[in-house]
Amino acid sequence: MEFRLAKRMSNLKASEIRELLKLAEMPEIISFAGGMPAPELFPIKEMELVTKKVLEDQGKLALQYGPTEGYRPLRKIIAEQRMKKSGVNADENNILVTSGSQQGLDFTGRIFLDKDDIVICESPSYLGAINAFKAYEPKFVEVPMDDNGMIIEELEKALSENPTAKFIYTIPDFQNPTGKTLSVDRRKRMVELAEKYNIPIIEDNPYGELIYEGDVLPSIKSFDKNGIVVYLGTFSKTFCPGLRIGWVCADKEILSKYIIVKQGADLQTNSMSQREAAIFMENYNLNDHINKIKEVYKKRRDLMLETMKQEFPENCTFTYPKGGLFTWVTLPEGLDAAKILEICLKENVAFVPGGSFFPNGGHSNHFRLNFSNMTEEKIVEGIKRLGKVLRSL
Repeated sequence: MEFRLAKRMSNLKASEIRELLKLAEMPEIISFAGGMPAPELFPIKEMELVTKKVLEDQGKLALQYGPTEGYRPLRKIIAEQRMKKSGVNADENNILVTSGSQQGLDFTGRIFLDKDDIVICESPSYLGAINAFKAYEPKFVEVPMDDNGMIIEELEKALSENPTAKFIYTIPDFQNPTGKTLSVDRRKRMVELAEKYNIPIIEDNPYGELIYEGDVLPSIKSFDKNGIVVYLGTFSKTFCPGLRIGWVCADKEILSKYIIVKQGADLQTNSMSQREAAIFMENYNLNDHINKIKEVYKKRRDLMLETMKQEFPENCTFTYPKGGLFTWVTLPEGLDAAKILEICLKENVAFVPGGSFFPNGGHSNHFRLNFSNMTEEKIVEGIKRLGKVLRSL
């Protein structure tokens, strides 16, 4: 039976990342594809106690509907702990709890975008955001990056040529997929340009606390004096992704739009998960937990990059991220990473081809590798297999 679907469905495809995540369930595959945290670092014993405490102390409330904005104690924790760490002065009234930051991306599309509207983004950019925005049929203007993130002169050019653009979308810290970081000076200049051209910035920051060299950088939102930056945060990379707890931090006027959209989407985020997250952070130090994660991920990053130096051909280059979960590989022109993946799967190793991270297509000679999820032993073996395929080409 054929149904009469909305026209927008013809532009939507299954997420390449979500399809590749299925590979992680196959034990013979060494997968560098997903952005998944290391499961052995999840605080399982602590969460057993937390869940028991939530049900014993707040069971009737935890299993009931709750306010759309989210569980107030959790919103207060987010404002006073996570946002303050990134340099933002906020309170619980600036926070909306979402079902992961991916929901915040979808809401951003619903709030800002009509058909053929302009989105300005980094080139390349996060595939999940591209897919979320594509549902609303915009056009994308890609801004190139260097080692210090989005090139500000190119951003200003894009803004001057597209004065009706709806927003700038950016991942400033250890960007997905490249691992690059926007410098502090450029963060300040981005806010200045946003104010000059009267365009909001959507700051997507899932990785900012996973920094392996130096201190957490001030967020773009920390330089915002006029409510022009909407900040999307999440606990998925620093705590438990299965809880699906993310948030939007914004001035009350624009946050009210997100709240209205949230009411129409799912009424509220899971009441039980919100209370579990809040009770955990009231009884345990999340910063200590993040430090344990950082110690493990730094070792895995260093091991992956060192093994890539040894095993990859010299004409394959890759980024050296100072945090986050990913490195970005550039192959010689003319090679197609998607076709190389087909060969690699026969060697039981997987990655994400880079073409889909460019919303306007092209650039197939790139791919993304994740270093957080596999053990040290599998990282070495997987990179050796990948290097063997690349050398053969």
